Amino acid sequence: MDRLVVSGTQVSYIGQDCREIPEHLGRECGHFAKRLDLSFNLLRSLEGLSAFGSLEELILDNNLLGNDLVLPGLPRLHTLTLNKNQITDLECLLDHLAKVTPALEYLSLLGNVACPNELVSLEKDEEDYKRYRYFVLHKLPNLKFLDAQKVTLQEREEALVRGAFMKVVKPKASSDSVAASPELRYTPLPSASRELTSHRGVLGKCHYIYYGKNSEGNRFIRDDQL
Repeated sequence: MDRLVVSGTQVSYIGQDCREIPEHLGRECGHFAKRLDLSFNLLRSLEGLSAFGSLEELILDNNLLGNDLVLPGLPRLHTLTLNKNQITDLECLLDHLAKVTPALEYLSLLGNVACPNELVSLEKDEEDYKRYRYFVLHKLPNLKFLDAQKVTLQEREEALVRGAFMKVVKPKASSDSVAASPELRYTPLPSASRELTSHRGVLGKCHYIYYGKNSEGNRFIRDDQL
């Protein structure tokens, strides 16, 4: 059942399992809509959004939008929410938004891999999220709210000074090591001694150097202390 809801200049088309924006939506509402809610669908593309040239608010939460997301020029758009999609490339998205949404002031990316917090991964912490905010503000300095949190003066100053250096770059695995054995864990032992049946003594190099700092086991004990 088509559940198009229109209230003044607000248009909602929520939970319809649509994979693309229906043509009739733009034809019927594109010329007057200022707020468009397309959340809880299966959108992978935003083709057809160009019919909504006067949009000021766009809600795209809980869809399947990824790094190939393309928005048309929306010069009046000030609010964009993309929570719980499949966006992983933060810089690509921000560069695109800087071009097509010059008036953007409110942005939310919670629930995407590109937004590093505990909603996405327990390995992320508060420092990861801070660096993310600085980088976003470096790319989009006019934002007033990011992920439902007001942008502070301190954040703006940090973004201005070091926001450009907050991009997280994932190290690439060397082709040689991957080709040899992608599942092989590091071991300091030579390859000849890795077999379980081999009991020969070997000498190998370790990743770490042990200095014994803070180790109670390294203390000398005198006779009078026994």
